[in-house]
Formats: sequence, C-alpha cells, structure tokens
Amino acid sequence: MKRLHRPIATLLMLCLATAARAYDTAPVNDPEALGFSSSRLARIAAWQQAQIDAGAFSGAVAAIARNGRVAYLRAVGFRDRAKTIPLRADAIFWIASMTKPVTSVAAMMLVEEGKLDLAAPVHQYLPELKDMMVGVEAIDPASGQSRLALELQKRPMTVEDLLRHTSGLVYFDHGNTAVHKLYRESGLYVKGLARDGTLKDFVSRLARLPLAHQPGEVWEYGHSADVLGRVIEVASGRPLDQFLDSRLFKPLGMVNTGFWVPPEKLARLIDPPVGAAILPDRDVSKPTTLFSGGGGLVSTAADYLRFCQMLLNGGELDGVRILSPATVRRMITNSLPPDIHFASGDMGPRGSATFGLGFGIRSDAASSWVPGSVGSFSWSGVWGTYFWVDPAEQLIAIQLIQVATDFGRFTPPFRNLTYGAFLVPDRGVPISATAAIDQVALDELVGKYDFGQSSSSRDQMSPTNDFSGIGADIEVTSSGARVRRPLDNSPSAEAGLKSGDIITEIDGVPVTGLTLTQVIARLRGPVNSQTRLKISRAQDAPIEIAVTRAPIYVPGVELQVKIDAGNLVAEATGPWPILDFEKGKPVRLKAISGSEFYVDNGNHTRITFVTDSSGKVASAVLNAGPWEQRGQLVTKRAS
Repeated sequence: MKRLHRPIATLLMLCLATAARAYDTAPVNDPEALGFSSSRLARIAAWQQAQIDAGAFSGAVAAIARNGRVAYLRAVGFRDRAKTIPLRADAIFWIASMTKPVTSVAAMMLVEEGKLDLAAPVHQYLPELKDMMVGVEAIDPASGQSRLALELQKRPMTVEDLLRHTSGLVYFDHGNTAVHKLYRESGLYVKGLARDGTLKDFVSRLARLPLAHQPGEVWEYGHSADVLGRVIEVASGRPLDQFLDSRLFKPLGMVNTGFWVPPEKLARLIDPPVGAAILPDRDVSKPTTLFSGGGGLVSTAADYLRFCQMLLNGGELDGVRILSPATVRRMITNSLPPDIHFASGDMGPRGSATFGLGFGIRSDAASSWVPGSVGSFSWSGVWGTYFWVDPAEQLIAIQLIQVATDFGRFTPPFRNLTYGAFLVPDRGVPISATAAIDQVALDELVGKYDFGQSSSSRDQMSPTNDFSGIGADIEVTSSGARVRRPLDNSPSAEAGLKSGDIITEIDGVPVTGLTLTQVIARLRGPVNSQTRLKISRAQDAPIEIAVTRAPIYVPGVELQVKIDAGNLVAEATGPWPILDFEKGKPVRLKAISGSEFYVDNGNHTRITFVTDSSGKVASAVLNAGPWEQRGQLVTKRAS
C-alpha cells in the first residue's frame, strides 16, 4: 500500500509547488492599479520605436513591475538586423555584465553556507593569483618616457574585493594606462576567451598580468566577477554553469537563462548589433565550456524579472529562499571605504553612485543624472541591457536592447519615462474652471520652466547645473577623450568641435592614461578662461582648438508656456515628456485662478505659477503638494 501511495504523494507535492509559484510575469490589464498611467507607459514603446526608426537599434524589450506584479512587458521592433522578423517579448538577449549580479548572488549563497569567506585572500581558493604584482606607471626623469614598474601587493586581494571591484583587476578597454595596454597585447581576449576554454585557463592567463591598482584602494571595473566565478567553482566543487542552474535558475523558474542558447531556442535569440566586436565569448549561439561570471549569460526580460523580484523580496520568491534578508541588505548597501578612489565611469561622486556587493547603488538624489530613490540598485551590459530595482517604490524595470557603442545614452530616457508614468495621488480637491484671466496677466506667465534632469515626481534632483566648462558629452577611449556630441549653443559647439573628435591633449597634457574624472576636471574651469585642445579628426591632420569656458546649461525637463489664440498652452520641450505634457503636443491650460491652472484631459495635471518677493513669476509647480515638481523660470537660455 505504501508503494501505491508514493506517486500520489509526489503528485500532490508537485501540484502544491506549482500552485505556490505565484509570481506571474504576464502584465496586468490595469496598470493604474499599480500606480501607473497607461497612456504615459505607452510613451516607452513610442520612444523605442523612434530609436529603431533612427537606426539606433533593431528592437527592444521593456519590463516594469511594481508591488510584485508586472505593469508593463512589451517588445518593439525586430529580432534581426535586417528588420524582417518581429521581436517578441520572450526574445533571448546576451545580457553581458548583467551576469555580474547573478554571480554575486551565487557567491553570497556560498558565504551563507560557510563555504566561502568574504575576508579571505583570493589566493586561498586560487593559489595561482598569490604572487600577482601591481603595475605602477612612472615617468623616467632622464628620458621623459613612461615606464612600468612592478611592486608587491600591500595586502592580498580578498573575495570581497572581487564583489566590489576593488581587486585591481581591470578591463583592457576601460583605460589607457600601461597595464591596460598589457591586457590588450597579452592575447588574453583571443585565447583566454575561447569558448572551448575554461575559467581555470582564463584565470591562469590573467595571473601572468599585473594588477592596475593596489587591492582595496581603487574602484575600477574589470574582470573581478570572472575570477569570482572561478572562486565559486572551487568553493562549491562544481562548474559555474551547473551551480547556477541547479541553485538559482531552476529554483527561480529562470527557464531561458544560461551560458548559451540551445538549438530549439535559437529562433528567439536577437541578432548582435551592427558594428559590434564579436569576441569569442560573445557568440552565445554555440555551446561553451568557458562560463564567464562577468558577462557570459543569456536571458529574457521575464527571467530577469524573477531574479530581481527575489532580491526585492529580501532573497525569496514563491516560497524558494535563495538568500537571507540580511545578506540582500548587505549586497545593496555601500561596501566601499570612504577614502576609495574611482578610476573610471560614473561611479562615485560624479554620478552620485556607490557600489555594494555586485550592484551599483544610487547614493544621492540632488546631483544624480537619473531619477530614482536613494538606495535603488542597478547594473547594465555592454550591448545595452539594463535593469534597476527601487526598493522604496517596490519597482523593477528592465530594458533589453543590443547596440554596438554608447549604450549609456539609452538609460536616462528609459528611467525618466518609467518614473514619469507614475500617477500622482489625487488630493481630492475639486476642479472648476471658472476664472477669467485677462491677456496682460497671461503674458506674465509665458516662459520656459526648467524642471532639472528628472521627470519624476518621486525625487528632487537639482533643477539647474552650476558648473562651467566647454559643454561637451565625452567618453574616455584607448585613443583619448572622444566627443560624443557638443551641447547645443555651448563653447565646444561654437569653437567647432564635432561628434567623433578625439581630444588627445588638454593644455599640452596628453589625455592617454587619464580617467574620465580627470579629463572632466581639466575641461572645467572658471568662466572666460581658455583651454587649448589638440584634436584628432577622421581623415584630417591633428588640429588645435581654443575653447573659452562658460556656464553650462544642460537641457533637462522643460516646459514651454505660451499663448495661442488667446489661451494659455504648455508643451514639453526638453528631451522627454513630463506628466500630461509632450513635445510637439501643446495642451490648453484652464484657469482655476489667476495663478493656478489645470489640463482638462489626460491625468488633469495642475500647474501653479509662483512669484518671487518682487511679485514677478519665478517658478511653476506641477501638482502642488507631497508629489509636486518645481521648475524654475529660465530666460534666453539654450534649449
């Protein structure tokens, strides 16, 4: 009898497990129930379609969840570069460095089990790394030439250093120091990343190179998570792919996540972007034995939603406990010492961001470049995959695209459109448009109002920028500082800088070897001071350009208020919409009083004009109250 009961009991357990798997990645029919405006969420697809039409990428999948339910999941565009096969929401993407948070979670699982020690030297698990030297670049006073000296580590890199990118390990293309050059010239990225290689082989090759920094002293993005993947293999006694599949992917129901795409799913794999460098580890259409913990995974929006929801839930999803709440809190809390130096990117004070154990964390609202609550954590991949989790708002957002270069420019629009879709809670104040305003009074309200870099009603980013410089969006490459674009009406535009220009010298100082932060510091300076730039331009001989610094106004969320046919109208004129206001779609404002108006459609945004001590209009407030957004009146500024 017992043998007859066993299959029944097993079937019952399976049914209960299925019933318990409650997290549904299908979007709800009513996003308003989750606090979103359906019409404003639709702007995300419209913006993505505009990028597709402009040739920026072939397709995109976006997913947004709040309070444990999915508000938005939609695919736009095409799966193939030829733009013949429509993209589906279950498309599979190479998620690149979005692998790192997954590897970090796996490592912390072993920490909780006592199989891995965060404070232990990495060489305790990987002896081949014990004698790695640190490369120090110095100038020979006799010849003036740069040379690379090697010195001993002051202290060994620890497992925690790997999780927070303070190990001294770097990427070849994130700088131009002598160590970065060694990485490029070593053959590491040809032989070391071969898909028939192993993590053990890769780490052995990496061990022959010097570290770029003393462990624990500098935050620089690099191969830390790849080495962490190998540490996981040693500590667990299993290949990384098997560990992740059995301990994370299967328990979380991440059925389309792995290190390569099997033949039966290849029809869902999105094509690589045009112009992308296809290193051996990026050909995810073929099986591999090299399980890159730093960038090897493929996944879908639905799968990664499940991973993020587990973190947002404090380490649990559908009854499956992956990590303890305390461990998750530790991972999404600043882990960097106060005296840390930042070598590259927008990490640190420049980007109002810090780093936990596997995640970048928004640390300050006022000076951040993107909206979101302080404590939001995120990461991205080199071809444009990106996610963030906002615990304060119980929000998860994911955007999957594939672009060859400059993927960071697609992050601010997506974040702004997401936060801009939040509904403002109704204050319960009745609206009645009974006031009649004379033309003179309306004229006083006309102008452009600057709401800063955020369209979100949830944070208070600075409305203006108070620095002076040349006004160019730049990035550091191996050749120098590349001009992404000169800002409109900026000193760099007036001096003749062009997109694609490479700045090789600033006031006679070579740019090679400088970090992005150091380059920006040299380009900024007092108003009316001059800087001389040496420029390399495609097919032209090197040229020198003098640029006179000026106050820089970075266009953000702007509202243009004007009079049309005797009526007050408003239109968004900045890079993205705000509430009921969009670019090219002026809407009429109806008067409640001489200073307060509202939009008689959409979400009925209120706008209140505020005067200064002299009685002149100085600002505009949208939806005055706890969720208000305040814009300063600006005059004769570049748009």
